[in-house]
Amino acid sequence: MAAQAFVLALGSAFLHALWNLLLGRAHDVQAAAAVTFLLSVAAALPFALIWWHADASVWPYALASSLLETVYVLGLAYAYRVADVSVVYPLTRGLAPVLALIAAVAFLAHRPSATEIAGVLIVSAGVLLVRGTAANADSRTLLLSVTIAASIAAYTLVDRAGIQRAGALTYFVLVLALPCLVAAPLNGFQAMRRELGGATVAAAGANLGSFLLGLLALRHGAAAPVLAVRSSSIVIATLLAGRLLAEHVSRTRLAGVVLVFAGVALLAV
Repeated sequence: MAAQAFVLALGSAFLHALWNLLLGRAHDVQAAAAVTFLLSVAAALPFALIWWHADASVWPYALASSLLETVYVLGLAYAYRVADVSVVYPLTRGLAPVLALIAAVAFLAHRPSATEIAGVLIVSAGVLLVRGTAANADSRTLLLSVTIAASIAAYTLVDRAGIQRAGALTYFVLVLALPCLVAAPLNGFQAMRRELGGATVAAAGANLGSFLLGLLALRHGAAAPVLAVRSSSIVIATLLAGRLLAEHVSRTRLAGVVLVFAGVALLAV
């Protein structure tokens, strides 16, 4: 993996953990998510229009990614309303590369290496520890996490091709326009107005920065290692969730998070 791609992906990971933690602190998480994405698109739009660059071939990728991002945004907001960030976040980010590998084996005739198989087994063990026996780690949480992880894996693979056909800001606006249009009416403008504040503004900035750095990393590196490095946000978000969100992060859950990250790192190799 090129050093430039690694640095970009790592910066994206830190910002990604930050905006998820800020979102998890909101009173109305779903409304706060809608505000966060609306603000980030609004901030990017003027610059995207000035430096607009999009080949005609980008549209299928932008549309596919936009649909997957809509599933991601709505699913993540709901998941944070019913479960802890320290449970949902590592499950979704850890399962995504595993699902990407499974898709490659099933549809692209990829033959997994011993290292990849070991990575899947380690991630699976970590997921079991993270999920644990907590009351809020029920089957609904696991189903939501798998759905969100599948959307992450899919849009990462789509974006790897799409970002080669458009500027980063242009692609950001194209991809996130639909989630904004869907999320705003679902939450109502009164609820969104109540969530408008310093936290959602900061979350929007971190979301924009994370997305752009992630796209730029995909320009310089393959999808799997970029996704793996970005998954280092698993450890960051879980460690900070105990302090910022007053969540109970047990030693067992923390051990599971470390295993998930280790497994993802093996998948990147």
